[in-house]
Amino acid sequence: AIRDVGRVLGHPYGDVDRIAKAIPNQLGIKLDEALEISPPLREMVAADEGVRKVIEFAKQLEGVARNASTHAAGVVISREPLTELMPLQKATNSDSLMTQYEMHAIEDLGLLKFDFLGLSNLTILKNAVDLVKQHRGIEIDLDHIPLDDAATFELLASGETTGIFQLESAGMRRYVRELQPTSVFDLAAMVALYRPGPMDNIPAYIRRKHGQEPVTYLHPLLEPFLERTYGIFVYQEDIMAAAIALGGFTGPEADTLGYAIRKKKSSVLRAQKEKFVTQAAERGVPPQTIDAVFKAFEPFERYGFNKAHATCYGLIAYQTAYLKANYTVEYMTSVLSAFRSSEDKVAAAVAECRRLGIEVRPPDVHASQLEFTVEGDAIRFGLLAVKNVGQGAIESIIATRDADGPFRSLTDFCTRIDLRLANRKVLEALAKVGTLSAFGHPAQILLGLDDAIAAAQATQRDRISGQTSFFDMGATDAAALERPLPQTPEAPGRERLRWEKELLGLYLSEHPMGEVADRVGDFVTAYSADLKDDSLDGQRIVVCGIVVGTRSIVTRARATMAVVTLEDLQGSMEVVVFPKLYEQTGPVWAEGSILLVAGRIDHRGDEVSLLADLVTTWDEAVVKGPEAFARDVAAGDRGAFRRRPGAPGQAADANGAGESNRFERAGVERNGSNGNGSNGNGPNGYGDRGRRTPAPVTSVPSGPRPSVGYVSPLRADSVAAVGAAAPLTPSVAALPPIAPAEPIPAHEPANDGAQDPRHDHDDSPTLPEEARRQVVAEASAATAPIESANVGQILHVRFGGAPADQLVRAMETFRQLVRERPGETRVVVHIPAPGGSALPMELKQAVAYDADLLAEVQRRLGTGIASATLQ
Repeated sequence: AIRDVGRVLGHPYGDVDRIAKAIPNQLGIKLDEALEISPPLREMVAADEGVRKVIEFAKQLEGVARNASTHAAGVVISREPLTELMPLQKATNSDSLMTQYEMHAIEDLGLLKFDFLGLSNLTILKNAVDLVKQHRGIEIDLDHIPLDDAATFELLASGETTGIFQLESAGMRRYVRELQPTSVFDLAAMVALYRPGPMDNIPAYIRRKHGQEPVTYLHPLLEPFLERTYGIFVYQEDIMAAAIALGGFTGPEADTLGYAIRKKKSSVLRAQKEKFVTQAAERGVPPQTIDAVFKAFEPFERYGFNKAHATCYGLIAYQTAYLKANYTVEYMTSVLSAFRSSEDKVAAAVAECRRLGIEVRPPDVHASQLEFTVEGDAIRFGLLAVKNVGQGAIESIIATRDADGPFRSLTDFCTRIDLRLANRKVLEALAKVGTLSAFGHPAQILLGLDDAIAAAQATQRDRISGQTSFFDMGATDAAALERPLPQTPEAPGRERLRWEKELLGLYLSEHPMGEVADRVGDFVTAYSADLKDDSLDGQRIVVCGIVVGTRSIVTRARATMAVVTLEDLQGSMEVVVFPKLYEQTGPVWAEGSILLVAGRIDHRGDEVSLLADLVTTWDEAVVKGPEAFARDVAAGDRGAFRRRPGAPGQAADANGAGESNRFERAGVERNGSNGNGSNGNGPNGYGDRGRRTPAPVTSVPSGPRPSVGYVSPLRADSVAAVGAAAPLTPSVAALPPIAPAEPIPAHEPANDGAQDPRHDHDDSPTLPEEARRQVVAEASAATAPIESANVGQILHVRFGGAPADQLVRAMETFRQLVRERPGETRVVVHIPAPGGSALPMELKQAVAYDADLLAEVQRRLGTGIASATLQ
């Protein structure tokens, strides 16, 4: 609503984007609630009349249906014809029918609604199995493959999970490498944990698996249910198990409790919580344990997997890893065919093939099929992946080749195929990517194409009229009479690469960065394909690429900045170089230079940029070595940039004092898509975030390297030694870690507009800020016990880390919270005083302390303004 109102009122996109991102990333949040819990949003509304009007108009639109979208996988089943029960309409993104009632109304009518998920990975598995049978004569039954295959777990432990279901994202690769999985249950648990709710427990799960932290249970009765997950609440069923074991709930009652938590049904949850507390107390469970258990339920309010779903996903992840580890060529061929319509995914898969030492051969008129195919230990590019070449033209070429044998020459080729399907544009595309290289190099083919087409058309006309041409002679005689191709030099290498990039979506024959491809993984934390993940917005990363374009921009302050296009093995990315850095490093950004760039990811609608804060040439970094370069990167971390609330167009520095971190301040306006989403104050939003201290450069214990020759594209992260730590990764210096990326969706989401905020399927919302911060904290600390108020304990609330006016509002909000929850626990607030000290002051009114209080304090006051502890 905010984005639509801002567009109608004519506000610049950047201003509206800043307002939208100040809204906390909480599913179904209302604007009134956002104003309560988001200090940056309140300050913007108070300081700028334009922002206030946007919010007021947006409130009036809030909840109004913006457009009709189709559920990604929902199917309604009824005994009677649906036309007798509800209105139908044409689906917005296909020719099928859809209901005009949304899914919750359909459920209220008592109709049966199924979600049928379609996974492209199942097609990949089937095609890979077929290829193995075709080329190796081995029949694989995926339902009976060994679940303890050493090569598969070596592959998973290496973190080289490109092409593996659910485990491809940068954050998941890091966690799988730390986890060192040894069973499908580990994969299922990781798939379930890597969600916005329970993902806070990932570090503890990893530590407990490796014996670095003792396995404990909140109550002995929970051990039979949580033993396999090391005492960690992982699945939705864990909530039900705790309710049954401690609260004496029946199965249906436990399911109702889980439903109330997942769907945030406040009225149902209050009744279920009261019942759980009462019955658990009657069964002798201590009050502090009851509070602790209910506290463990809270993460599932954001998102959580059920065990059956997670196990299925974990098994599919294992099956894809098994085929990649044991039948690599066939599996990668299947992956390439499945994603041939996606340039980025094809580029990533080809880069993975290069890393694995698998040759990906260019398309060839005599060898290529429609899809990618296996050629011994290599993969042949499929003709259907060439742009400007339709399937009909390709099928015509293949049918002619199979029926009459190889083509003798360019003229013979043009004569035998159907030129109505394969016109000049098609033939040019095939020539430029080397498909017709059997007849001559691309420059020759392009020069001789007109003559070949003219001769072919004349011959085809003669055949239609019944005349005989020299092409109807024997092959030897016909070849002797053909006009030879013009003699001309080959096209320059840069031009040939440009043709490949344009028509194949990647550099295939060679890559400008090919000479460094095998070493770049020691220096980078992400590739260009990772930048598009919304959940990495605001994260600091290191990339490597070759400069292919630079555009200079003069800011309003008459300073010069630049927008640089870098290309790596997986695609291209836009790098914004602000004036201060550009003044210091201008000559470095020369076209053709291979550079290592550190900076923060910035998403603006559908566009993404890297805001550079450090740049080093590849040669300089190699001389220094990976560890010294990692120290330089850590030292250059200026902390998370943040947008300063205020009038539209005003933003905080991202690259030094007085410099803008937005294009508006530089006098440049960029177009962006108009969506309704908000990254809010999540790990990637720009709300009230503090500055981060530079990531320490540490080393992890060295250990045995898997025998498979895997080279990680990400730096190994530091693992805190807690207890007797088992060696997990090679000894290397750690670059700044990447927070977990958005989990890979289980199906293609509908692309026809915003979905109902209550929509419930497997696409996880953007990761929340508190989750990201807690993951970082827990990576080096044991799991903290949950406190509960005993007689004589005092709740201490310490304020700080914000301007005085914010602190005053926060204190007033806290006092109101105390008034709403009268109880027996004394409260002492600590007010910042001059000189860095704090003045303690006990409130007259005591508060009712329970498991919800601390979460409510954080929700209302925001992160970083106040901390509450029980002493």
